[in-house]
Amino acid sequence: MSSPEILVALLIGLAAGMLSGLVGVGGGIIMVPALVFFMNYTQHQAQGTSLAVLSLPVVILATITYFYKCQADGTPINFKIVGLLCCGFFIGALFGGKLAIVIDKELMKKIFAVIIFYSGFKMLGWDIALFKWIKNFI
Repeated sequence: MSSPEILVALLIGLAAGMLSGLVGVGGGIIMVPALVFFMNYTQHQAQGTSLAVLSLPVVILATITYFYKCQADGTPINFKIVGLLCCGFFIGALFGGKLAIVIDKELMKKIFAVIIFYSGFKMLGWDIALFKWIKNFI
């Protein structure tokens, strides 16, 4: 790898890690698009790389931080729910990965973009504002 590639990869990882620790996102929202745009990865290659990075050694540090914060606030992390989510996530990731490899890379980009757009739209509360605006015309 060249020095610029190493620097870009480290900066992408840093940004994704900071967002992951801050708000629980980073791999899909930062790392995947950054790998596609700045390192010319295919959509499949970027998603696979992001998943590989998000393995246990990386997320454990942020998890420990949140564990202690939630304990101190009296709102502990429910590890029974974590276990159930892990089971579903494990099975879902297996089938999602198998499905992803048969989908065309351009369609994958569009699916990814729609999910990110919809998530942002909902989180900003714009869906409620849109429905209110539409009701004014009906």
